[in-house]
Amino acid sequence: MRERIASAPAQTISCEQAAAFVRSGMWLDYGAGLGQPDMFDKALAARGESLENVKIRSCLSMRPRAVAEDDGGGNHFFLFSWHFSGYDRKRHDAGRCNYMPLNLGEVPDYYRRFLAPVDIAILKTCPMDENGYFNFSAANLWHRAVVESAKMVIVEVSRGLPYVYGDGNGAHLSEVDYIVEGSHEPAPELPNPQPTEIDRTVARLIASEIEDGACLQIGIGGMPNAVCTLLLESGVRDLGVHTEMLTDGIAELYKAGRIQGARKTLDPGKIVYTFALGSSALYAVANRNSDLCCNQVDYTNSPHIIMQNDRVVAINNTTQIDLQGQAASESDGHRHISGTGGQLQFVRGAYASKGGKSFICLSSTYCKQGEPRSRIVLNLTPGNIVTTPRSDVMYVVTEYGMVNLKGKSVAERAKALISIAHPDFREQLERQAYDHRLILHGVSF
Repeated sequence: MRERIASAPAQTISCEQAAAFVRSGMWLDYGAGLGQPDMFDKALAARGESLENVKIRSCLSMRPRAVAEDDGGGNHFFLFSWHFSGYDRKRHDAGRCNYMPLNLGEVPDYYRRFLAPVDIAILKTCPMDENGYFNFSAANLWHRAVVESAKMVIVEVSRGLPYVYGDGNGAHLSEVDYIVEGSHEPAPELPNPQPTEIDRTVARLIASEIEDGACLQIGIGGMPNAVCTLLLESGVRDLGVHTEMLTDGIAELYKAGRIQGARKTLDPGKIVYTFALGSSALYAVANRNSDLCCNQVDYTNSPHIIMQNDRVVAINNTTQIDLQGQAASESDGHRHISGTGGQLQFVRGAYASKGGKSFICLSSTYCKQGEPRSRIVLNLTPGNIVTTPRSDVMYVVTEYGMVNLKGKSVAERAKALISIAHPDFREQLERQAYDHRLILHGVSF
């Protein structure tokens, strides 16, 4: 770990004094998830009329950003996000937030190799610990790389964050220029909707493929979390976890004694993750728990590291898949919804793992303008972003079944995917596949 050296001993100042360092044209970094500042953000918003063209990088905003809410005309502050939350999506729809394409596990390298040094990094952290470190809480991600590259580092300390253990999960006092006091309110929570019957049906199919000793990656969303619920109901034991996001579902498996991690090659006995978002109960599990390890994202998400554990099982959502197997998981046409995240890296890491499996799951239909539409289609919606290429997709799961696309021809893929589409759309999809020569007449499988 490379340490930054601050130009002078850290000073404790007010949020207003910290915001006064910002100049027009600067790039600021607000960090990700639980690491985004709130009090500094409000102080900066109050200066809006005196600034222009201030660009702010962030990721997964869990609370409204004052710089966006108070800048009604969008004349002063511009948001750029590595991955959209629901709030970021709304700002994008209003023309106020722009997406930055990535593989999430590569972001530390972007800061170190491709991005100009951040003018000011402002990260919310736990108060300084007995060793002089400001813990990043359950949001390690690329914050070390941000600190290393920033011209100025400001920490907004909050007693409302869980203190979590992990490699490189903090900035030392000697690296920090200024300290500001946060609000100390509890960490923001991410609602966990109850799984639908479709979620449970899909989860049941995936859970049946998970063996004792498997190493799990659980993506964000109802279906992946439903798998955890089904695993609680099954007899599967001695699971390991090497994941990007720590979820409530994983925490429930841990509390039930299903996760021991004894068969992991890397970090045996440890639940490895890079950020957590969920309920206060999840944060309580993570707080000062030595069974959990919040590591940097280039460790959790790099395929060459993921593959070192055997029997890796990667479970991720998609929103649309075409008959060749291209999974589009992050946009609705040109309307950006979420982001690539770690989906592709975990798909590749799981494939390379001995006995590994990756699952792309989706409901067979969705409703738009009052009409049911198929998520399995001949062609992706124009503008849709391919998150996982057809060459990487392994298992695809809907409530109508599970198919494996590895080693299959285009014709076999099309037939397999049609078989798990909603019955109301299968005839149309088959006709389209024949019309466009995805399936050849006279061949049977």
